[in-house]
Formats: sequence, structure tokens, C-alpha cells
Amino acid sequence: MRAGLAVVIALSGPAMAQDGMPQFQDDLLATCLTEQGDTPEACINKAADLCMNAEGGYSTVGMSYCLSQELAQWDRLLNTAYADVMAQSETADARMDDLGSVAPKQAPLLQQMQRNWIAFRDAACSYEGSRWGGGTGAGPAGTQCLLTQTARQYLWLNAYLSGEQ
Repeated sequence: MRAGLAVVIALSGPAMAQDGMPQFQDDLLATCLTEQGDTPEACINKAADLCMNAEGGYSTVGMSYCLSQELAQWDRLLNTAYADVMAQSETADARMDDLGSVAPKQAPLLQQMQRNWIAFRDAACSYEGSRWGGGTGAGPAGTQCLLTQTARQYLWLNAYLSGEQ
């Protein structure tokens, strides 16, 4: 009887992930970025919003989980884009060296820009969390800010890779 009840309980909540967290669709961001083409900004928060609208996603824990899952995806994309832009910058620097150019090197400027952006992002999102006065919404608000800022930075760097910058 208990085994049967456990199976019924496990199957009765398809919107819940196995660990009790709301269901997060891992493939939604990649699909959205492919489909959106010229308007990738429309993909920011899309997967997290869908997750937060699922069973359990409305709680503070659920919101934090959903936002963190999408943040992790944008962070992976950002890290890849940064590495690719850095490789392009290093190649450009080497070419400029071969020409005897005294132009500023791109790679160290890109690195400094990214470090400054991280400091800005962290400060901006700490401020965003502080606006909740220590309440339970501070965590999700801070994570939402990190997600949005990280996504925007990815899109900005990715524009260099696609020739839009």
C-alpha cells in the first residue's frame, strides 16, 4: 500500500521537479535565443518566469530556484562569449603588433572592462536586494538583478562575435 501511495504521489505532481522544486525547462533559453533572432532581449527571464508560474514557483524558495537556474544558463553563455571575444582580441593585438602599431591593446582593455562590469553588477544587485529592507524578497530581487545584468552583458559581448558591434 505504501509503495503504491508513493508512486501515486510521485506521479501526481508533473509540474514539480524530483527534488520538490518547480519544473525548470533547461532547453527554453536556447530555443528562445534561436527563435528570437533580432530580439534576444525577449528571452531574458522567460524560463524563470515559466518556472515561477509552475506549482511551487510562487514561494520565495521556488522563485530563488527558478531565477538561479536561468542565471546559471546566462552565466555559462557569458563565460563562453567572453572567452571568444578575448580570443578575437588577442588575435587582433597580435596582428597589430606585426604591423608595428602602437594602438592600445584590446585584450587587457576587455579584461579590465569585464572586471569593472562585475563590480558594477555586484554593487547594483546588492543595492537592489537592499531595497527590500531585509525581507524575504531580497534574495529573489538580487538574483533577478544578477540574471538580467548577466544576460545583458552576454548579449552585448555576443554582438561583437556576430559583427553587430
